[in-house]
Amino acid sequence: MKTYTVTVNGIAYDVTVEETTGRPVREYREAAPVYAAPQPVAPTAAPVPAPVAAAAPVEAPAQTAAPAAGGTAGKVSVDSPMPGKILSVKASVGQAVKRGEVILILEAMKMENEIVAPEDGVVASINVSSGESVESGTVLATLN
Repeated sequence: MKTYTVTVNGIAYDVTVEETTGRPVREYREAAPVYAAPQPVAPTAAPVPAPVAAAAPVEAPAQTAAPAAGGTAGKVSVDSPMPGKILSVKASVGQAVKRGEVILILEAMKMENEIVAPEDGVVASINVSSGESVESGTVLATLN
């Protein structure tokens, strides 16, 4: 047994502590002793995650963008790399362009992105106009 002097609110108390292992603990007071025994804890089952319902597949809407008037589809397509809004069209149908030359300006996430010709050629069609919103993968123009 160990005895300690504890001061609470200016009043000194002598406290005797008995060390036990798994047995009831006795607390000594001026009144009758109080017995406290550790309560066994019942094991609990592990939480089970709620079932997740699979989302029904949704068909993508068909692309309805038509080539510009008088233009025919070319061999090389220039696709939108991301969703956004066409700010300006820099090339016109029939214009010869070199690889890396800017064809369109696409705004995405508050940034202006230059859409360039992937190779040398002639613009066969421009399939979008300024102010139009496009999705990723939309054919913006074609080259021959």
